Amino acid sequence: MSGARSTFKRFLYVYVLFLVAGAAAIGRIIAVQTSRDRVTAEDIYKEQVLMPSRGSILSYDGRPLAVSIPVYQLHWDSEAMSRETLMSGIDSLSLCLSQLFGDKSASRYRKDLLQARKDGKRYYRIGNRDVDFGELEEVRGFPIFRLGQFKGGLIADTRSDRINPYGKLADRTIGYLNADGGGTGIEYTYDYRLRGEKGIQTVHRSLGGQWIPVNGAPAEPAVDGCDIRTTIDVRIQEAAETELRAQLAMSDVFEGGTAVVMDVATGAVRGIANMFKKSDGSFDESYNYAIAHATEPGSTLKLAALTAMIEDGCITLDTEVDGGDGIWYYGGVRITDTHRGGYGKMTALEAFEKSSNIAFAKMITESYGDNPSAYVSRLHSMKLMEKLSLDIGGEGYAYITSPDDPQWSMSTLASLGYGYAVTLTPLHILTFYNAVANGGKMMRPYFIEDFERDGITVEQLGPSVVSGSICSKSTLAAVRKALRGVVENGTAKNCNDPRYAIAGKTGTAKVAENGRYEDEHGYRRYQASFAGYFPADDPKYSCIVVLYTGKTRGDFYGATWAAPVFKRIADKIYTSHPEWNSPVSSKGAVPPDNPRIASGLAGRNGMPVDYLPMNSRPQTGKAGWIQVRQGEDGEPPAVSSLTIEQGTVPDVRGMGLKDALYLLENEGYRVTFSGSGRVRTQTPEAGSGLARGGRITLELK
Repeated sequence: MSGARSTFKRFLYVYVLFLVAGAAAIGRIIAVQTSRDRVTAEDIYKEQVLMPSRGSILSYDGRPLAVSIPVYQLHWDSEAMSRETLMSGIDSLSLCLSQLFGDKSASRYRKDLLQARKDGKRYYRIGNRDVDFGELEEVRGFPIFRLGQFKGGLIADTRSDRINPYGKLADRTIGYLNADGGGTGIEYTYDYRLRGEKGIQTVHRSLGGQWIPVNGAPAEPAVDGCDIRTTIDVRIQEAAETELRAQLAMSDVFEGGTAVVMDVATGAVRGIANMFKKSDGSFDESYNYAIAHATEPGSTLKLAALTAMIEDGCITLDTEVDGGDGIWYYGGVRITDTHRGGYGKMTALEAFEKSSNIAFAKMITESYGDNPSAYVSRLHSMKLMEKLSLDIGGEGYAYITSPDDPQWSMSTLASLGYGYAVTLTPLHILTFYNAVANGGKMMRPYFIEDFERDGITVEQLGPSVVSGSICSKSTLAAVRKALRGVVENGTAKNCNDPRYAIAGKTGTAKVAENGRYEDEHGYRRYQASFAGYFPADDPKYSCIVVLYTGKTRGDFYGATWAAPVFKRIADKIYTSHPEWNSPVSSKGAVPPDNPRIASGLAGRNGMPVDYLPMNSRPQTGKAGWIQVRQGEDGEPPAVSSLTIEQGTVPDVRGMGLKDALYLLENEGYRVTFSGSGRVRTQTPEAGSGLARGGRITLELK
């Protein structure tokens, strides 16, 4: 009986034990379900946003002006490693960090790292700056950090940094975009094309704590932003900035200036420099004079007056006009010429060459005195006041005083004759001069050639016409003769060059301030300018230079200050561009038949092989990435399109390094290479699957 009782007690104890354990388990389940720290589906799965790469801004020949590169901000999980691991490597790690960043001594790094460990910091910032990929690879080899994130504690957060490989070149035109969405230039105007579209994918947490994409789950890949190919020629841009800055530095009185170079045939802006004086006396591109600054231009507008009067049959270049003794009153306003004693009698051509204000005031009032509106209408018909509708923002407003305006007076018509009572930006003036150089066809200035993705044009912009003809051919011939005369015989003789002919016009204007051109102390502001084109007989480029002074009692003239800048810019273009220089011939050299052609990106008109000595030339198509397989036994190369698929390694064998890097890095791959020449082998092989961020190794030979 006692044995049965003992057995019953044992079963009772076991029963109670299981009952308590079950109750505890149920309680734990309830606690987990109601706890804020319970593991949910959101802890295992989540939607991850995929960030696109921002498009690059390129020069007209594909050189990068603004690109995004990955940079890394370093942090440290001080509790990821054991104390033994930390203490065995902290001295070497501190020394490495001090040598890399140079912001602290090794002993200071050691002290700060130990303090972070003591404070239990899991996200301690390392270094005083972000690092690039090469530096990150170096850091990953440092003591302790080489153990990886979960044993060494190194955390590298990736972000994108915008850089300009050419420094401040074309800084205002390229522009910027700040964190609040504001900015200037192309970066701001075309942010919607550059930034691309975000993607999304489902990821799950692995046992190691890393987030891995879920196979088969719906995903939308990120769409990288478009590259923007501008009209900027790096050589011309550099020349414009260098020469403008050098001239402004010659006098403390200058407050700023601009220089713009335009392709005559198309209106493409090949160079645009804007310099504004900072408080420390240096100059930067913080204000866009060329596009935004509308002022009374002065004598450069005499070209429009001369064109209008000849076109309307009022004068010819041989019309005689009396400049008198250099002082003339009209409508109660005193009009003067710079030449002491005046120019006396002269022809209209001579008046233009000498830039006589009196002669032009007399000719314009005699031509349109009975009907001033006819002159204003003529300027409008020549599209001088046309809104340019530029493809970047900030365009200034062109304005001309008309007889209907309250401020019109008896002297206004005379003022219009020599460049006052009208406000224009430098780009408006240049557009008119460019039309004269272009046979009368006025082209709209533009800065964007096209939008591209992976080197392929997705939208073409390019040239557009404002006016098919601003005047008759006979008028055009006359005013072009006059512009050439200014350089040969007139105020811009310092620009004459026996190698190539320049045509243009100097301009000097006082700048009104609070409605006055001179204050009570005799101080005034000037703008000195020169606008023209070259070579005069077959124009390729037009250019305008305008310099702006602060208050001064001195005189600043376009001929002595702006024209030399124009000439130096023109000289650099002439000597550096091959279209005006005959190619060097190699006497007795016989070029090989069917030379080897590299794979790569064919231009919009195919690859430049037409001049090569080949038995039969390959058809390269109009655009796109192509592969070239070299022919054997005298056979011509075979050309085929190169297929590019996301996540698949493209075939870059046979390409030059520039094309290979451009293609692979735009696909999101990291590239290392060795050797020189063209790509001979690649690892992984073409056609292999490789996600963005993967590494590809190229061997060149």
